Amino acid sequence: MYVRVMIEKELVAASTEPLILSLLARGESYGYELIQQVKELSGEKIQWTDGMLYPVLHRMEDNGWIKSRWVEMENGRKRKYYAIKKDGEKALKEKRAQWSVISGVLGGLWKEQHV
Repeated sequence: MYVRVMIEKELVAASTEPLILSLLARGESYGYELIQQVKELSGEKIQWTDGMLYPVLHRMEDNGWIKSRWVEMENGRKRKYYAIKKDGEKALKEKRAQWSVISGVLGGLWKEQHV
């Protein structure tokens, strides 16, 4: 029996910054590519929209975690690329620690319950 997992919007929202920082720690990327990477990595269970992603990217840039630059493509269009900064690496380290605690607690509880 196939059960489609629907991830609640609050959990998607809470995971957005650590996901973006983790992806940018791999290398520079642009918005649409980030959306596609998350979709692929989650087996299409997390599907971001432009309207959700770009305000988060702008907030992260304002926080000093990421930087951006415009690149002109061969077709003449411009694409905005994002990269992680030192403060973003620090934020990612903190977010990893927080998610590890949560994951460990839930994993322990669920293991006890044989879920």
